[in-house]
Amino acid sequence: MKEFDKLLGIAKRKAIFDETSTWSNGAETYLAEIKNEVDEVIEEIPKSRKCYLEDELGDILWDYLNILTALEKEVGIDTKAVLARACRKYEERVSGIETGNKWADIKEKQKIDLAVEHNSK
Repeated sequence: MKEFDKLLGIAKRKAIFDETSTWSNGAETYLAEIKNEVDEVIEEIPKSRKCYLEDELGDILWDYLNILTALEKEVGIDTKAVLARACRKYEERVSGIETGNKWADIKEKQKIDLAVEHNSK
């Protein structure tokens, strides 16, 4: 999705500005802000104002991308790896429930696999 890549690029540009900003505390800033934005989405849903809801959902996406960008620098995560991992994880879960498996069972197996991955490094 090219819009996603474009927004991620804008967030990366913003991260350069954040490095010299006194208001930014890296990922912590955006983690706190995403909580506020979720509350704003919850407040907006019953108002039935589609453009406002889309705007608030965009704010959550913006803050999430800023969290990824900050954590890339702070702890070395790889944004593309996060997205690839999410695709694998949810493809496995959705494919599993489509074939009659239980979400909780799939999730438990994934937790075990994650622990094995972590311990093998």
